[in-house]
Amino acid sequence: MALDPGLLEILACPDDKGPLRYLPDEDILYNPRLGRSYPIRDGIPVLLISESTDLDEDEKKRIDEITDDGSQSSSPEG
Repeated sequence: MALDPGLLEILACPDDKGPLRYLPDEDILYNPRLGRSYPIRDGIPVLLISESTDLDEDEKKRIDEITDDGSQSSSPEG
């Protein structure tokens, strides 16, 4: 289930308050600044730091390559 574009516009990382990148095929929201992902469960973003995953360098690189190809950002500029 895709997230509503209006919701994506207002979502922000609970840690640094910056925009998140939406990866619908992986059901995550990704913060490239912190190298952290947040799960989406049953169509609901789980924006709890305790539920986030800190990604290793290989995973960050893989996701950065995916998001450079056209993921949606949770900021109005994205």
